[in-house]
Amino acid sequence: MILGIDIGGSTTKIVGIKGGQIIEPLTVEAKDPVASASGALGKFLNVNKLRLENIEKVIITGVGASFISDELLGLPVEKIEEFKALGYGGLFLSGLKKAIIISMGTGTAFVKANKACIQHLGGTGVGGGTILGLSKAMVNLSSFDTIIETAKTGRPEPVDLSVGDISRNEVGNLPNTITASNFGKMTDQATKNDITRGILTMVLQVIGMMAIFAARAQKDTDIVLSGKLVNIFQAQKTFSELGNLYGVKFHVPEHAEYCTAIGAGISADLDYFILNE
Repeated sequence: MILGIDIGGSTTKIVGIKGGQIIEPLTVEAKDPVASASGALGKFLNVNKLRLENIEKVIITGVGASFISDELLGLPVEKIEEFKALGYGGLFLSGLKKAIIISMGTGTAFVKANKACIQHLGGTGVGGGTILGLSKAMVNLSSFDTIIETAKTGRPEPVDLSVGDISRNEVGNLPNTITASNFGKMTDQATKNDITRGILTMVLQVIGMMAIFAARAQKDTDIVLSGKLVNIFQAQKTFSELGNLYGVKFHVPEHAEYCTAIGAGISADLDYFILNE
């Protein structure tokens, strides 16, 4: 078995790859990258009732990978650049030959991926960190799960200005319900639930539109989403609306949250997983 580990700023994701199959993706939260990676490896072994000798190789990636030496709990460690791991993971999980791969973490990264090329196109600081920061500043909520739960009963009308608020007619191909200005309305009656809903809407719409611009620049129509934000209740609705409006398709494959860790794991045998599919 080969392990892929993605060491992020606050969470570490680990996945096993054996016989072409994905084994038990797991997440561990810890600020120290060495402790996080070691904890993730120990948890994976314990959950799957494995021993160190059952693991052939560990391949790590992510911002915390630079803190790990050539061994982890005595196992040999290889490293792969994060954007390459993201690209490989996105193609493998989606089954596509080429696509724009989006990693929605604390911030957001955009990668062009095909069999011949993995290229980092750019990114934005808007992401999960934005949701946490704005929620803390605006409604004094700092738990991500609480923020998401609070937003579920929020309404956009007291917060966001829609096209219908400023025009009696549709503007171009934009429906009246589409957002004209995030937080452009913000009435005194807006509740904590409405505000958190508005924060989620803004972050997801910014990511979605930047993904669409990236796809258009690369003459592509397939966008693969990955990262923790894919699991937000509002994500599917937002990306589906934007995809239908602008003629692109957003894909959310199984295990999308673990895309980069999976890409690290399969990089041990790209000929098998990607190049000669």
